[in-house]
Amino acid sequence: QEVMESYEVELDGTTYPVKAIRNLNGHSIGPYQIHAGKSVPIVKGGCEESIKMEEGEVYAIETFGSTGRGYVIEDMECSHYMKRFDAPHVPLRMQSSKRLLGHINRTFGTLAFCRRWLDRDDGGSATAHPKGGKQEKYMGALKNLCDVGIVQAYPPLCDVQGCYTAQYEHTIIMRPTCKEVVSRGDDY
Repeated sequence: QEVMESYEVELDGTTYPVKAIRNLNGHSIGPYQIHAGKSVPIVKGGCEESIKMEEGEVYAIETFGSTGRGYVIEDMECSHYMKRFDAPHVPLRMQSSKRLLGHINRTFGTLAFCRRWLDRDDGGSATAHPKGGKQEKYMGALKNLCDVGIVQAYPPLCDVQGCYTAQYEHTIIMRPTCKEVVSRGDDY
């Protein structure tokens, strides 16, 4: 927080202070589970002091900055989704929901996906669907999967209108003697 908020950004001749987005966090990552349960705050006092990183754990260290108020809300039309890692087994009555869930399982598993991938000719993966997998008329099925708790919707996160936001991320592994940054490349 201290480092991020020491910066400013100049846009079209106007200088804006950068604020850390206080209601977003980094998080632990598990096998096939993007959000594994532990939070890594980017602001002081952002989570319980009792949460400790342990050897062998993997984390997404994420920082989010804004030229707005530094607080986001879910807003606008949702386009991103993810099958819940702990999705309950729910008997589905709609055939279209069963078909879409099968497609999600084969194509994305528990990784995030967006609706425009479902609209592609390959349904989101040329490898999983080399002869075509485009999903047609799936919105009702997707809503049903969200309503029964199998799929989680991730709507856009918005600060005040007209502000700019940014997100940076590194993935680390907690080793016995160090924190290994596994996402570092030549550019960052």
